Amino acid sequence: MARKISITKELLLDNAFEIMRQEGMEEVTARKLAAKAGCSTQPIFRVYNTMEEMYDELFTMAIVYFADFYAGYPSTSTVPFVNLGLAYINFAAKEPKLFSVLFLGEKRGDASLFGILNGKTNALHNELTKAKNTGAKDPSDVFMKMWIFIHGAAAMMITGDYDLSLDQTRTLLEESYKAFGV
Repeated sequence: MARKISITKELLLDNAFEIMRQEGMEEVTARKLAAKAGCSTQPIFRVYNTMEEMYDELFTMAIVYFADFYAGYPSTSTVPFVNLGLAYINFAAKEPKLFSVLFLGEKRGDASLFGILNGKTNALHNELTKAKNTGAKDPSDVFMKMWIFIHGAAAMMITGDYDLSLDQTRTLLEESYKAFGV
């Protein structure tokens, strides 16, 4: 009778994702994963030919994780791009390693910033439509200007250099939107 396989792909991915969340993608190594999963490296390479294959799946999991985070984030403003910005900045504060993987890393595979932000709910597309419907002449241009501020604030959050409150951030985002040509 064949021995039952107890180290599954799902178990490996779940453990690898936890390492990535806590320490970053660069810390997801075969040895570290084997130790966390309670196995040797052999089951890892039975499932994956290379660690790069696993990294691709982990990146996809991180995109879904961000999309779920955004979908569950409270909507507190009617101004376009503000809720997206608040969620993004808050994601950087709560999940700095995943934020770095998704938005600061050099390697995104085939994922574009638009694709990551748009997620499974068309979040960015909906925000662009809302901007157009509320009078923005060029919603993409307004978004790019807003995004420079939003991304900078999120990066500052990771380094500990961002000390504005949620209310101050919301106000600043709303004022920025109005200043950028609406």
